[in-house]
Amino acid sequence: MFIEPTFKEKKQSGWIEVICGSMFSGKTEELIRRINRAKIAKQETIIFKPAIDNRYHSKHVVSHNANAIYATPVQKSEEILMKVGTANVVGIDEVQFFDEFIIEVCRKLANHGIRVMVAGLDMDYKGEPFGYMPQLMSIAEFVTKVHAICIKCGNVANFSHRIVRVDEQVYIGETDSYEALCRKCFCEVETM
Repeated sequence: MFIEPTFKEKKQSGWIEVICGSMFSGKTEELIRRINRAKIAKQETIIFKPAIDNRYHSKHVVSHNANAIYATPVQKSEEILMKVGTANVVGIDEVQFFDEFIIEVCRKLANHGIRVMVAGLDMDYKGEPFGYMPQLMSIAEFVTKVHAICIKCGNVANFSHRIVRVDEQVYIGETDSYEALCRKCFCEVETM
């Protein structure tokens, strides 16, 4: 059963923005930057994060550059609709970890006049589309793909290569578990 939103409908038009890329590409940094700009514009903001991602902090979204902003951790995407309140701008970090209802949540928010910004990995460690990112990218008004720097050759990187032996698609880690690679270096490592 899908929960209906409890927020008031806004008069302005809403939209969806997707920030995607590999690990270490600056996705969260860009999300924090956009949220801070909305705050400067005196817009009411709220950020959500999946409760399973507590790498740096349980109640903050933290970039690899150690920039942080308070976030509300949620177990399921439906909880977002119940906790939006009067916010005009909603940020959602690590969106690839959410369940299938995340698409409908983003749609409902945007349809009710809210600016929705989501950030997440577009590909998993195998270079395959991750979670519901492809669907979110297709319904978004704006898609920004950010890139890291290849740890092996210095080229533009868009692959998150896992350097630990774990086969599950979802494995939350940091520089001890992943490295950013360009296509050429990723293909070379994958064929070894």
